[in-house]
This record gives sequence, structure tokens and C-alpha cells, in this order.
Amino acid sequence: MTCGAVLAALTVPAAEARPLGRGGGTEPLSAGRTGPDRTGVHWAVQDTGTPGIRFRGLAAVDRRTAWLAGTGGTVLRTTDGGARWRNVSPPGAAELQFRDVTAFDARRAVVLAIGEGDASRVYRTDDGGTTWTESFRNPDPKAFYDCMAFFDRRHGLVVSDPVDGRFRVLSTADGGRSWHVLPADGMPPALDGEAGFAASGQCLVASGPRDVWLATGGGAHARVLHSADRGLTWTAAGTPVPAGDPAKGVFALAFRDRAHGIAVGGDYRPDQPSPYAAAVTSDGGRTWRPAAAPPPAYRSGAAWLPHSRTAALAVGPTGTDLTTDGGRSWRTIDTGSYDTVACTPDLSCWAAGEQGRVARLER
Repeated sequence: MTCGAVLAALTVPAAEARPLGRGGGTEPLSAGRTGPDRTGVHWAVQDTGTPGIRFRGLAAVDRRTAWLAGTGGTVLRTTDGGARWRNVSPPGAAELQFRDVTAFDARRAVVLAIGEGDASRVYRTDDGGTTWTESFRNPDPKAFYDCMAFFDRRHGLVVSDPVDGRFRVLSTADGGRSWHVLPADGMPPALDGEAGFAASGQCLVASGPRDVWLATGGGAHARVLHSADRGLTWTAAGTPVPAGDPAKGVFALAFRDRAHGIAVGGDYRPDQPSPYAAAVTSDGGRTWRPAAAPPPAYRSGAAWLPHSRTAALAVGPTGTDLTTDGGRSWRTIDTGSYDTVACTPDLSCWAAGEQGRVARLER
């Protein structure tokens, strides 16, 4: 089944849809009384050969090429749609936690390691992971870098939790080969306890050549900060997603253009509920409205379906949810554990998470 047909089946009206595979596997749930249209769409789990690794970084280039970044300094790459995954981890990185990866194609990629002080690092490869160059190592013990986003093949940003009361931003203009800290005077003051979440590589996202958004939590309010000049100046907007605790806030953002975006999050503690854990904007993040029917639990990753104005996916440890109305309402379509999700222009969607798990939408 072509990827386009899979996505078309996924977005049939809820009354006609059948659930995806149980636990994110390849076996479809029985149709029961959910309706006559047995689409059979499911997350097809692939064998990466790394059951001890948690992949929170995912870069999907196209239906054949994807990169994963995870614990144990692990970076994997496939160029055949996931039939085989090659370990292309940087040498000497086994103690690092890679949480984000940006891939420009099958050969060029940038990965971010997170942590306090010099545990935060950036690496770049130009030969498919055969060799890597360390292009940044954090010298400030007060900084903790969380997420990375690129506007194009040259210009990108990496964001740190607040240092001296403001979020710190790194910038590159050469594809991640070199980095410099942007001035802090264009960044509004951080709230007490406010930080970003390095849960899916989606706390910092870009759309178009200059717009970028930063999701926060931990403070009294969960906010989204927006810059329209590649990180030089920022404005902050509150969201209805609950915060007020180090475990609560907005964990992931997805923008289909510079105006329309969704935010998901909640409380990442498995024994805590996450009501109202999704919001939507249609004005570039200046204002946010709560989802009328949010996901039922904490969600850490989000992605718009390819070429869709209304359909998007949200993932988390307890399942995958689908919206077909631009983020106003969500329904659970799978109960497998995933931390991050990405879709590509040539109509494929990928997800990744704990226990070496990676999957593609198939039928």
C-alpha cells in the first residue's frame, strides 16, 4: 500500500475508522463495532537491534531515509525504509545522551547531546556517519541545552535552559559546523523554575526561513516563545497547558506554516493525570486556545501529516493520538509507547521511543 493511501485511510472520519495495531505492533486490532471500513493502518515496528536504547531524537528525510539519536551516544541511520539500521554513532560518545537530530539528506546530519556543562555537545557528519566532527562543547556549567531546529541547510539554533534568568540560544550559519551564542537582550526574562523539555527534540521548532518557537514548562505558566528573526528577539505567550511544577508544561510543538501550530505536553510522571494537555494557535503563537477534546494523557511529540491542513499526530509513552480538525479534538489510535514522531513531504510518517523502538505507518 502506498504511503499516500495509508495516510488517507488514517484520516477517515472517526465513526468509520478502526484502531491501529495494539501496542504499536503490526497486528491490527479487531474491528469490533467501530465501523465497516477496516483500514488496517498501523505502526509497523522495526528491529533496530538496540533494545537497551531510548530514541528521543528522530529525523525523517523521506520514506527511505531516517536518522535516530538516543541514549548511550547512539546514532542509527537507514536508507532502505527501515529494513536495515546501521549504527553510525560518533566514537567516544557512549556516555552522552543524544536527544535531537537534524538530517539534511542521507549523508549530512547534526546531532545534539544534552546535559549540564560539557555534556551538552553538537556533532556533524558529512559522510553518513562514517566520520563526525564535534562542532560545539558547552563551556558553561550553568547551561543545559535541550533542543535544536534548522531553518534550512545552513541556518539553525540550539536552545539552553535559562542562564542568568534568560533562555540561551546558539546560532549557526554554516550548517552546524560552527556555533556562537546570541545576545540575551532580545530574550524576555524566564519565569521562576521555567525550562525546556528535552523529551522529543521538539521543544524548539522552525517554519519557513526566519520563524522559530520555543516551548517551556516548569514555571507558573507553560509558555511558547516566538522569534521572527532567527532568534535575535523573542515574544512570550501563555498557553492553557497546565504548569506550576517541574514535570508539567508544553513538551512539543508542530507548525504547518508560520501561523498554524499545535502544542502538546502535560505531566510526564506516569502516575499523574494530564488534563488539558494540548493547545492550538492560528496566529503564529500570539494566542493559544485549549483543545476541546485533548489527548487523554501526557504527550511528548507531535507532527502534521504531510500536505494536510487539519491532520496531525501526537505521541507519548501511553499511545498515539490523531486530530483531523487542526488540533481542536484528538482521538487515540494506538497504545504503543513512542517519544517522538516525524512525517516527510513524500508521504511517510515515523515514530521512535524506548527499548530501541522505531516504527513506520503502514497498511
